[in-house]
Amino acid sequence: MIMGRGRWYGVLSGARRTSSRHAAAVLSIAVLVAACGGGAAPQDPYLWLEELDSPRVQAWVGEQNRRTLDVLEHDPRYADNLAQATALAKTPDRIPMPRFEDGTVENFWQDGDHKRGIWRETTTAEYEAPQPAWTTLLDLDELSRAEGKNWVWRGADCDPVTHRRCLISLSDGGEDAVSVREFDRDTRQFVPDGFAVPRGKVDLTFSDENTVLIAREWRPGETTASGYPYIVRQWRRGQPLDAATEIARGDRTDQLSTTPVVLDNGAGRRLDFVVRGRTFFEHDIELLTATGPVPTTLPAKSDLAGFIGNHILVSLQQDWAVGATTYRPGALVSVDADQLITDPAHPQVTPVYVPGPSESLSGVQTTRDHAVVTSLNDVRGRATVYTPRPDGTWSPTPVPLPDNATVDTVTADPAGDRAYLSVTSFLVPTTLWSVDTAAGTARQVKSTPPQFDSSRYVVEQRKAISADGTAVPYFVVHAADMAFDGSNPTLMYAYGGFGMSQTPSYQGLLGRLWLDHGGVYVLANIRGGGEFGPAWHEAARTTGRQRAFDDFAAVGKDLVARGVTSARRLGIQGGSNGGLLMGVEFVQHPEMWNAVDIQVPLLDMMRYEKIAAGASWVDEYGSVDDPTQRAFLESISPYGNVRRGAHYPEPFVWTTTKDDRVGPQHARKFAVRLAEFGDPYLFYEAGEGGHGAGADREEQARTSALEYTYLMRRLM
Repeated sequence: MIMGRGRWYGVLSGARRTSSRHAAAVLSIAVLVAACGGGAAPQDPYLWLEELDSPRVQAWVGEQNRRTLDVLEHDPRYADNLAQATALAKTPDRIPMPRFEDGTVENFWQDGDHKRGIWRETTTAEYEAPQPAWTTLLDLDELSRAEGKNWVWRGADCDPVTHRRCLISLSDGGEDAVSVREFDRDTRQFVPDGFAVPRGKVDLTFSDENTVLIAREWRPGETTASGYPYIVRQWRRGQPLDAATEIARGDRTDQLSTTPVVLDNGAGRRLDFVVRGRTFFEHDIELLTATGPVPTTLPAKSDLAGFIGNHILVSLQQDWAVGATTYRPGALVSVDADQLITDPAHPQVTPVYVPGPSESLSGVQTTRDHAVVTSLNDVRGRATVYTPRPDGTWSPTPVPLPDNATVDTVTADPAGDRAYLSVTSFLVPTTLWSVDTAAGTARQVKSTPPQFDSSRYVVEQRKAISADGTAVPYFVVHAADMAFDGSNPTLMYAYGGFGMSQTPSYQGLLGRLWLDHGGVYVLANIRGGGEFGPAWHEAARTTGRQRAFDDFAAVGKDLVARGVTSARRLGIQGGSNGGLLMGVEFVQHPEMWNAVDIQVPLLDMMRYEKIAAGASWVDEYGSVDDPTQRAFLESISPYGNVRRGAHYPEPFVWTTTKDDRVGPQHARKFAVRLAEFGDPYLFYEAGEGGHGAGADREEQARTSALEYTYLMRRLM
């Protein structure tokens, strides 16, 4: 996806107006731009900044970083911010989030002694002990030193028969492209002459212990416009990679990729599928058989969510009419696997979870005999165990968990009855709960120690009225004795895209470096997200996206009207798609904010389809090839709508060179456009980290410290 939950709580705060040294630096950057910008197209003089790593781009980025770090790192608050961020990043007092593999628990762990991290395993009983005894399988720090790489963990896919051979995906510096090697969990070594795939954007999974289904760029240019593979092959052990047999293909005109998916019911039965992403949200789902792929009638906007016994679980994002019954968007249904195989045109469908008006589906995990479903009810988490009855219907058993919290699926044992859920909120540290799906009971097994004193704070949920009359909920975290006099430094976060829900979570750094300094935190559940199901997302897709921007502005106005804060003390923050939101709010409402933290953003919406993986998001944003959509994109594109003399607040715009998803080009061009107009700004580009805040926890801590320092300068 374009971005995950998209949250960096690197809370920042802002400062003063441009100093004379800052103004001189802006001028020097403008001079550098003029000197370096030869050969650019007249309509966009900064196309040269779309070059990833040319000498002139390196010179520009280097000068920008020096200027920004000279401001932020010399602020007297930076050292303490960095020390606290680093201490929290290195602390071992975190929950080692589990993943089940053949009855054992595995975990990937980073701390002060393991900067890049270790992959390790233990038994379930040992895992639930206060101090588990772990067996290290792979040490990425040692591997990186031996191979001269900055390896970043991207996960393991283990064979479904022995569970001891695994395909390890490693990224150099955090980019989406990975190198893949087969690893033996018993010998703790890479398998000589095992499955190995060179660096690239690849989707692969074991079908059995000796067969891998893999999609990659087989020949130069065999990718979709967004750079993803669309040809799937079956690769047998001992075969050269290029000798793998093609079994399915999409087309280079597809927006996304064609991907193999294997469903395992934990009882020895597996089904192989190929999912062709024609657009970001619309897929063709084909069942792989001995004679080749067979189309199914699963709706285009649906996802395979699990496999229990003979029941394939499917989540729906659109209406699905099956016979005389129509299943609504947001529902989870089960499909009879035998019927799908023998007669794919006439599926046998049964509802599992059907959301109410204020509800939405969050996640699904499956044990051998049960489905664990998490959901939201007015942006509050719930969990329910669903069990198939003999007549094919499903019985629900609510899981007793703390109320007014976020509940997320973590992992489930596909061959047993145990599942793990995480429970978190703004003021209560994250806890891990073990669920016995057969009994429908839950018990807390691990918790994060408090990282700040939350006893003096309260959380309120309020609603603002958007421009079209829609009520938009938001959370406010503040001191219980806060004065509603408009003087409170306030940081407001939102995402608003791709159906991704934003929910409360416990963040130690937010508490220490923002709340404890007198700050207020706001999380806005604007349209474009999934907090109220597919319709909440659909309302702000393509040319309807202004609704998300209006929702965000409405929350900001409501905060001021209630006396929580004022424009002088209000800052905003968002990353990736949320970075686009920040850019739009920056140009549409510069008078409303005094700090704008723009993280790894999209900002040039007239060229986003040509940058990194941008072409895959046309279904979300629209395309410049469509006249109506082009006109809308032109009207909202932050890069194209910066105006001379508009008196913008000084933003902090940051990105990473290794971001091969959104790309650093957007942030660069936006910054240089501000320099052209003489507007104050701070720009920072980390060398590594991919589409995130850093390649390891220390790098992430440094980015957070820069953000907090910026916010404190601007708002406190």
